[in-house]
Amino acid sequence: MPGLFEVDRPAALLPALLFPISSSYTEASFPMAERPNRTSLTTTGGTSRAPNRAMLRAVGFHDDDFERPMIGVASLFSDITPCNAHLDRLARKGIEGIRAAGGVPQIYGAPTASDGIMMGHMGMRYSLVSREVIADSIEVVSGGMHHDGILAFGGCDKNMPGCIMAMARLNVPSVFVYGGSILPGVGSEGEALDIVSIFEAVGKYQAGSIDAKKLANVECESCPGAGACGGMYTANTMSSAIEAMGMSLPYDASYPAITAAKERESFLAGQALVELVRKNIRPRDLITRASLENAYTLVLALGGSTNAVLHLMAIAREAEVPWTLADFQRIGAKVPHLADLKPGGRYSMNDLHRVGGTPAVLRALLDAGMIDGSCLTVTGKTLAENLAEIPNVYSRTQDVVRPLDQPMYGTGHIKILHGNLAPEGAVAKVAGLKVRRITGPARVFDGEEACAAAIEARTIRPGDVVVIRGEGPVGGPGMREMLSVTAALVGQQLGEVVGLITDGRFSGGTHGLVVGHVSPEAYKGGPIALIHEGDRVTIDADAGLLTLEVDEAELARRKAAWKEPPPRVARGVLAKYARCVSSASEGAVTS
Repeated sequence: MPGLFEVDRPAALLPALLFPISSSYTEASFPMAERPNRTSLTTTGGTSRAPNRAMLRAVGFHDDDFERPMIGVASLFSDITPCNAHLDRLARKGIEGIRAAGGVPQIYGAPTASDGIMMGHMGMRYSLVSREVIADSIEVVSGGMHHDGILAFGGCDKNMPGCIMAMARLNVPSVFVYGGSILPGVGSEGEALDIVSIFEAVGKYQAGSIDAKKLANVECESCPGAGACGGMYTANTMSSAIEAMGMSLPYDASYPAITAAKERESFLAGQALVELVRKNIRPRDLITRASLENAYTLVLALGGSTNAVLHLMAIAREAEVPWTLADFQRIGAKVPHLADLKPGGRYSMNDLHRVGGTPAVLRALLDAGMIDGSCLTVTGKTLAENLAEIPNVYSRTQDVVRPLDQPMYGTGHIKILHGNLAPEGAVAKVAGLKVRRITGPARVFDGEEACAAAIEARTIRPGDVVVIRGEGPVGGPGMREMLSVTAALVGQQLGEVVGLITDGRFSGGTHGLVVGHVSPEAYKGGPIALIHEGDRVTIDADAGLLTLEVDEAELARRKAAWKEPPPRVARGVLAKYARCVSSASEGAVTS
């Protein structure tokens, strides 16, 4: 029979699996003594498990199904958001692939929350929390059922890290399938639009540079169908990182959402997972220091989101791989920013797909000696073996990915900052910026809403350094993203002339001289809590410094007068999160 992969696009030869596909998976072909990963027998094996089997028969199990690997299919389908609206169809294709390879699929739901829709209001408090809830939900179901493997389908930003965290935590054979990117919208003048277009259009409308009719047009055309936000925002950043890490099939990150290729990939992912069970290849065999370096190298080359810092650190912790902010800084010093992708550049993920996709970029990085090709992947082959027949992105005429000797930026666009304002660290993104240093008077706001009101009232001036505090993991609670604020500043032509710092975080769609993840956060008495209106603050991304120009004696007086504020939320998931969550400098994890 054909190999696991098929040729489904011009000039893109996908490698066959190292191990062949078996159409049967029976006790005779795989005796009990040779079943290294039949954890599901804890649930279904032996006379004492007859009641368990009785219930499974009620949902369609046959006699021989109990001799096959039982695979959990975690579908984050939801019509809450276009990112996930098509995942039910992809999950069904994955189920077909599992059945074809001799496994028994069990589909179940896991929750998702829409970052784009929750942006700009208190709903965004639930965004980062949802990453932990997703991981916990998959653990509860697949851990409780003792599934032999996990196939997960996700789309919106926190889906990817949440699924991979659960896979690393349970450490049973696993494959992740990304729902893929939305296609670009088309504006009234033929311009390409995406979700960031409408956030920035709000700022333009506030500034009087567009009218209500233009605003309505951008609103109606920005999201033309299913798929995750189309630039190198958090969803595409993390799917690219996961592909480079080896936890998804080649092209997973760059196939568009509404394509037959994405459906074929979903089927093949189901087949691949059953073979991983047969060979007992587990997530912690794949998620290593070397593969995490590969993941972050691709993030930097593509100009990805600062959220990658939080999420890769959280994944490393679940896989029990030592990883700190210093690792991000070390890798960032040697990897150039190559891709001219939004938000700092011109192109979308669909354009990257057009010129060869994520594998073509990985091949270029491999050829340049920037990634480790020896890392094992879910194909059962190494990354280098997967890429052996993939054309290098520079093998064709294109301007989406810049030449290695003519990068967008010579070193990583994500900078780790320290200083007296961020003793534990902070994260800045400098993609597309001409100005990477500013010193100015602090404009201090306790919470995003107060800042948004000031921007709408046009009271922020060039040279100001905006401070939004009380938005950290504990203080939020939930560490809200600030795309509404940063996009409004860009829309008012202030993106290059205003600095912004926060103990919250930023959407992958944010650009401008902004610093997030400031740690310790305000609610834990971090120095950001001690800033007064008008204090001089310096952001120096190139030097890696975030400094409050106030003498140490005065800071000590302010610290002595500071009192820990009461929790913002007393009950429910947000309150639990605030009690359990770690610092952003440690990935904001709850385990």
